Amino acid sequence: MPKLPVHFFNEDVNYVLKNKTVIRSWINDTIIAEGYKLEELNFILCSDTYLLEMNKQYLNHDTYTDVITFDNSDIEDTIIGDIFISIERIQENAKTFGSSTINELCRVMIHGTLHLLGYGDKGKAAKTLMTAKEDTYLATLSIPVKTKPL
Repeated sequence: MPKLPVHFFNEDVNYVLKNKTVIRSWINDTIIAEGYKLEELNFILCSDTYLLEMNKQYLNHDTYTDVITFDNSDIEDTIIGDIFISIERIQENAKTFGSSTINELCRVMIHGTLHLLGYGDKGKAAKTLMTAKEDTYLATLSIPVKTKPL
């Protein structure tokens, strides 16, 4: 079976992502389930500072964020994109929400992917749907995603 076109890069952090093959399949399965075709998807793990500069440059937002998604496809129902994720935000959010880093990272990965699939998160109804979709697809992930006991 050919390798799926889901790629992982580190920009200015030293984070080692495990279970890449499983994550690639999970992302691809999500895209297929939504009626799309995966052409190429890049996840770029970076620092808060790196993502803040991107947020300023491309979105005119002077705030920290955990994820920025770029849709590079001009073909209907085809996914070509870049998803930049701040590992520092992920680690901080994991502590805040009593979760593990890998759980939070997978949630943000699927969040960015859902943006490419046409889902938004502006407004209460859109946020509710986005969270429900995240939860649905996270439930299909077959790696040990642990949460800390409450």
